[in-house]
Amino acid sequence: MGSEEELNIFRGKILGMLPDSTLKEVSDVVLTNTKSFLKSESCYVAFIDPENGDSVGISFSHLTKECEMYEEMGEARFKVLKDGSYGGLLGYSLDTGESLYVHDITNHPAAHGLPPGHEPVSQFLSVPVKFEGEVIGQIVAGNPEEDYDDRDLKICEEIAEIYGMVLNELLNKSKIV
Repeated sequence: MGSEEELNIFRGKILGMLPDSTLKEVSDVVLTNTKSFLKSESCYVAFIDPENGDSVGISFSHLTKECEMYEEMGEARFKVLKDGSYGGLLGYSLDTGESLYVHDITNHPAAHGLPPGHEPVSQFLSVPVKFEGEVIGQIVAGNPEEDYDDRDLKICEEIAEIYGMVLNELLNKSKIV
C-alpha cells in the first residue's frame, strides 16, 4: 500500500470532497486511508483550533473507555499548555513541527506514559499537518503490522500535506462538523 498511484487516487478523493464535505467527513477518510497505507491498527487525526490553540482529535480509533464519550461529543480535545506546548509524545510533532516514528515508546524522551485504561501502543508514528509552514493539525498512527520505517513516515507526510490543504480550506470556512 501507499504507492504513488494510490496516493494520487487518495489526493483526488480528498480534494474532490471540497467544498461540500465537513472536516469530520474528510478526517474520517484520512484516518481510514492512513491506517490502510501504514497497515496500522490505530490512528488519530486532529486539527489545531484556530480560536484557542487546542489540539482537537476529530477522527480517532477507540483506545480508551473515554473514546466513546469523545465520539459522542464529536471530538477529543487536548488543551494547549500555558507555555504554548502540548507536551508528551502525542504533542511532540505539534511542539517541534517534526515527524517521527518510535519503535519503543517508553524510551522516547517526550514519553510520559499512557493514560490509565489506554490500550497498549507498541509503536508510534506522528506527523504534523502544515499549511504554508504553520502547524495546523496532526496525524498519528500506532500498532503497525510491521515496524514503521522511513517509507511509512514519507507516506504519512504526503497524506498530511494533502490533508493540510483541505484542513486550511475547511477551518477558514468554519465547516468543522
